Amino acid sequence: MLIILSKMAALIACGTVWRIISPGKLEPELVRKSLGDLVYFLLLPALVLKVLWQAPLGIDSLHIAGLAMSGVIIGGGITALLCFFLKLPKHIGGALILASAFPNATYLGLPVLQATLGNWTQVFAIQYDLFATTPMLLTLGVIMAQYCGGQKSENSILAGLMRVPALWAALIAVILNIFSVPFPQVLEEWLGLLAAGVSLLMLISLGMSLFLPEDSVKSLGYIMIVVVVQLMIVPIGVWWFGGQLGVEQKILTVIVLEAAMPSMLLGLVICDRFGLHTKTFALAVTITTVLSMLTLPIWFSILHAQQFRM
Repeated sequence: MLIILSKMAALIACGTVWRIISPGKLEPELVRKSLGDLVYFLLLPALVLKVLWQAPLGIDSLHIAGLAMSGVIIGGGITALLCFFLKLPKHIGGALILASAFPNATYLGLPVLQATLGNWTQVFAIQYDLFATTPMLLTLGVIMAQYCGGQKSENSILAGLMRVPALWAALIAVILNIFSVPFPQVLEEWLGLLAAGVSLLMLISLGMSLFLPEDSVKSLGYIMIVVVVQLMIVPIGVWWFGGQLGVEQKILTVIVLEAAMPSMLLGLVICDRFGLHTKTFALAVTITTVLSMLTLPIWFSILHAQQFRM
């Protein structure tokens, strides 16, 4: 896994270097947004439709969704308690809660799992995100952000969910799957071509999103809460719950690795929109992403050894 993560770290570094040197006289933020929009509106929905149309849906899907939700509750709940006892300002506490509760299950989790364990993990990474974390972010996450940031959205929470292309793709794919609609080979090949660019562009876009805000040293103490909770406590909790449910070790390995991913990038949008401390969240994303290059191999080794003993 170290070799695979080093290759992915190199792709992330390409995005970061691009942000710094700005080749081609293009605004880095414009390039990042363009890549993100391409993945968000076209490539990722194509991958979701391709994978979930043919995926086996059953008790494992329920386990994945349930364990993903438990990870969000564990991460957000523990951080909320710590912020309360530390008497942190609400706009900072809200940013920390978002960073601790929602992992980067797709933009980093999907390519890491796919490269490390194989293409069979795609369906689990997608279900982890679209069946649990993204819906919870756009419902409970938004409610919490409104309370902590003091700003209300002009649109309803349901409207926010309806504007996520990958969720629509997932809904369509599940319906086609349930009714056993044949998957035309021509369509499968076309979706496969689109889906092939997801991991590469996700990692480069992730690199472009990483930066250290000004006065970040002052927030480092707060960020350690996110590091410990998101990278250590949440995967331990998800692993324990998965064991209690009797989830197959092979699948549980995938789920725990997803839970051990760094903070989700989409939280930056939530922070901006509802008045949370965006710089704190951005710093949390950057630091947890960098440190995850060290913690993920440790989790992989522990889970792999456990699977071997089983």
